[in-house]
Amino acid sequence: MTDVTRLVIFGRQGAGKGTQCDRIIDHFGVIHLSTGDMFRVAVAAETELGKQVEPIMQSGGLVPDEMTIGIVRERLSQPDVESKGFVLDGFPRTPGQAEALVEMLGDARLTAVINLDVPLDEVTARMKARGREDDTDEGIAKRLALYDSETVPTINWFAERGMVVNVDGLGTEDEVAERIFAAIESSD
Repeated sequence: MTDVTRLVIFGRQGAGKGTQCDRIIDHFGVIHLSTGDMFRVAVAAETELGKQVEPIMQSGGLVPDEMTIGIVRERLSQPDVESKGFVLDGFPRTPGQAEALVEMLGDARLTAVINLDVPLDEVTARMKARGREDDTDEGIAKRLALYDSETVPTINWFAERGMVVNVDGLGTEDEVAERIFAAIESSD
């Protein structure tokens, strides 16, 4: 492998992204970077950024690109991430964020952009089976539509630059993990 592994992972809700992030972290020793977690830490620590994003998060709104990019830039520059690499989950959400990420990394470059591909009917069935309170037919349809309208253009932005590796997300957790590992290792 090259120096360190730097990944972005995409997948619809119910695609098994959280499970596969855990597998990637265990296999490659990278740091899991979730913008949601970063914002919660900033809010808890009462940082300047935390004070700005808290009301946005409480209202269920989306944190503006410049704030999100700022917190990710700060985290990517920390020694643990620089030495171990990362898997980004939940960022970038927009083509503008994708462009900013590529610029921040500069020569470091992403190892791969993984798109965990699971058909709509399957992710819908998985979400219904979870039995969460917000996993109503309407709630699921709304979240999946939002993914298609907001996240898919970002995946397409990376795809236009030849950076996306589509991985079949159907099968056992182990089978999917092996496909992901193979895709990452062949991207180096």
